[in-house]
Amino acid sequence: MNAVLQGDNTVFVIEELDNPSTDFFVLPALSSSGRQVVRCGFDDLPDPADLTGAVVVFVRYVPAAWVKLIEAVRTLLHALVFFMDDDVLDFRASIGMPLKYRFKLARLATWRSGWLQKQAVELWVSTVYLQQKYAQWQPRLVLPSPLVNRTDSRRVFYHGSVATHRDDIRWLRPVAEEVLRRDRRVAFEIVGRRDVWRLYKGLPGVTVVHPMKWPAYQTFLAMQERHVGLNPLQDVPFNRARSYTKFFDITRCGAVGIYTPDSACSEIINNGQEGLVVALDPAAWVEAILSLVQDEPLRQTLLQNAEVKMRELAGEAQRAYANLIQ
Repeated sequence: MNAVLQGDNTVFVIEELDNPSTDFFVLPALSSSGRQVVRCGFDDLPDPADLTGAVVVFVRYVPAAWVKLIEAVRTLLHALVFFMDDDVLDFRASIGMPLKYRFKLARLATWRSGWLQKQAVELWVSTVYLQQKYAQWQPRLVLPSPLVNRTDSRRVFYHGSVATHRDDIRWLRPVAEEVLRRDRRVAFEIVGRRDVWRLYKGLPGVTVVHPMKWPAYQTFLAMQERHVGLNPLQDVPFNRARSYTKFFDITRCGAVGIYTPDSACSEIINNGQEGLVVALDPAAWVEAILSLVQDEPLRQTLLQNAEVKMRELAGEAQRAYANLIQ
């Protein structure tokens, strides 16, 4: 395979989104090439001049915008590659799958088969089965490599319920987008159903967790390490009656919270000591999140203070309980 990748320029990897096909197969295969790898979405078109001497690798799909670009610069490319880890070039192979998905495969892969051959593409496949089936293409077998565990990831989460926090969920969308753009270590977790999934669809590193019953949620909180918890409360009547229990949830799972002014949480913590209190300005929240994500000593100090505060609040509550029933 290395013979295909000799040269001094760039490899452009064309993919719909970040995906396992690229991470398990394509990126490991390219790692020894000595070339710079640029990952491009369907609409991320480089200047044609930048493709001189470059390698272009299509991962599973060939979007229309790139068809026109490749036709214009094909003679300038060092190599053109199509990688597949499913049988996307044979429409019959997808029989039984949802029609919408079959049409996607046909539109972006199967119907591109003749075009790929006309462009003298180099076919890379993931299995011996595909290598044998498409033997006339003289495909190259690309074996998968295990993913390296990401020990430096930072989990930022917001667990407000959809029923009562719809405005907060929408408000956070551009904040999450900017944070994810500026720090690829961040994984963003939010609770919601299909409408929330649609809203956050397309953002890399986002996990939309289906709502769950309270006992299951408590177990879920304890299962994973989290780093930054968000509690952006819009100034609406329903939010004004809320207590500071989100501070407990956030602190319990090892995270430091970011809270809004004039909220119950902001009344029991000191800004910059047990968490951050930040006005509902998207740019300010982006900077606050990144400060906690990127400054581990600061985050640990605030977390330790928050844990002390949580114990103090528990003691205060216990003393108050004694007077409830005389």
